[in-house]
Amino acid sequence: MVRTTSRARRVLLAATASLLLAGCTTVGPAGPAPPGVPASRAAQDELLKAAEHRLVVDCLDARGLTLAARPRAPDEDRAFQAALFGAGPRELSVTLATGATVTANDDGCLATARHRLYGDQRQWFRAQVTVDNLRAEAQARMRSDPAHRAALARWTRCASPPGPPRSDRPDPVVAARCARETGLDDIRTRLEAAELVTVRTLRRAELTTYRQLRDRALRRAVELSASTHPQKGSTPS
Repeated sequence: MVRTTSRARRVLLAATASLLLAGCTTVGPAGPAPPGVPASRAAQDELLKAAEHRLVVDCLDARGLTLAARPRAPDEDRAFQAALFGAGPRELSVTLATGATVTANDDGCLATARHRLYGDQRQWFRAQVTVDNLRAEAQARMRSDPAHRAALARWTRCASPPGPPRSDRPDPVVAARCARETGLDDIRTRLEAAELVTVRTLRRAELTTYRQLRDRALRRAVELSASTHPQKGSTPS
């Protein structure tokens, strides 16, 4: 069994987080879990993390490298980073409706692991980045709504009235009170929910791909887990 330090595990978590902008996946209600897959979303996420970690470790091991935290010379560390994250021009790129662009390499062990897990790294990258930024897209659409602009103007007058001294960063307590009193909180809640429905419709293709590839990855993760922890009396394949 391969063991890695907590710092090494944080490297993988940071690598995953670096691909995301908004951080919160908004996919709506999920269908039944594939056979052998845990029902809860949290348990599924842990299963996918463990499978990805194992595949990354296997990939690095094939290159004579390890995730274990230890001092590395600068050249050695650069080689390790290139092996893990890839090197050279970033081949994967998604420009979101918000205008932000997310890029990544497809030749590192992290990309290799995701390709083995999800079946198509390029499709998964595009679908994952898009889905993980649905809320950011909905919020961007919300900010152009006249009701939101009017409420934001009321909030600005309340939280930072004209005349000296005028702060660009009002006191958090004052800001929260003004958000309630001006109706900004209520308008944001209402508009964001409505825009999320619209955005999910606009991104239906990406959501479908996301669910299909995630289901594929969950089935693969179950197979990997079974080969790592075979049942008593069984013979590892």
